[in-house]
Amino acid sequence: MLSKKFPRAMLAHTPTPIEKLPRLSKLLSGPNIYVKRDDCTGLAFGGNKARQLEYYIGEALQKKADTILITSAVQSNYLRSAVAAARKYGLDIEVQQEERVPGQPSEYYKSGNAYLLKLMGAKLHHYPVGEDEEGADNAMYDRAEVLRKKGKRPYVIPLAGTHTPLGALGYVDCAEEILSQLSDGSIWIDAFITASGSGTTHTGLLAGLRARGSKIPVHGICVRRDQKSQSERVLKKTNEVGKMIGHENLISEKDILITDATLSPGYGRLNDQVREAINLAAREEGLLVDPVYTGKALAGLIHLIRTGRFSKSQNVMFIHTGGTPALFGYPDLIE
Repeated sequence: MLSKKFPRAMLAHTPTPIEKLPRLSKLLSGPNIYVKRDDCTGLAFGGNKARQLEYYIGEALQKKADTILITSAVQSNYLRSAVAAARKYGLDIEVQQEERVPGQPSEYYKSGNAYLLKLMGAKLHHYPVGEDEEGADNAMYDRAEVLRKKGKRPYVIPLAGTHTPLGALGYVDCAEEILSQLSDGSIWIDAFITASGSGTTHTGLLAGLRARGSKIPVHGICVRRDQKSQSERVLKKTNEVGKMIGHENLISEKDILITDATLSPGYGRLNDQVREAINLAAREEGLLVDPVYTGKALAGLIHLIRTGRFSKSQNVMFIHTGGTPALFGYPDLIE
């Protein structure tokens, strides 16, 4: 158990269920699509961040921190989940909202995740640059120094690719959970599909599978960076995670399967593929996916199906990482 080596705060409702999507599978005339319902992890609308935060909050508590600091986008699921986790453990929290998607309607800044941050009483900061991970993290470290001088004990949850990917351990756990759910042989899975943004979920899942001897491919769908940049990030971070759990050089370049076919025009921005995916999931399966992560990831899966990546006899599993509140920040989804 990772929790014997790494401190862990219990946040997620697990195991999350696996469901088949028969109507969507039939409509797309492709493989059988299953979904891992990590939108059901329970913490403040659920999502993948609950698993990741278990290890960050666990370390913060071990270090006797009293304040959490974190940075991300205005409609960030991570910020919302971090605030909920901090409140659950009686910690103060300050969040920094980065301007990654400028020019959005007022709902983007007032509804969805942005509204929930205020409801839970987070102290808000603004960072005007959208594509500067190191700068955004450094602003939080600077804020931490200010708090230390006031006698506080801050803990920064960093976002940049240079930090130790502690949160990925949540998806090492998830890989073990999925393999256990599949162990009775009633379902076999030929491929996993997940959003690939910070890379934390993608790398944790891939590392967890390979560490347990599973060779099932993991397809990452770019939601922020192009295919080349994201591939380099995932390769580096997955091997860092492997080292953390006792497996040196766990993967090679052949394990990295990433597409940016549904990324344009960029992070948090809609395109026709994403609109279609969101509408198909909602109207065929009553499944809600968001414009930033899961909508783009599902659009990526649909792209892979339509370009012949999978046969009709195969089974694929879509990792639903949550993000439901962000839907309320995109009123233009309904025309």
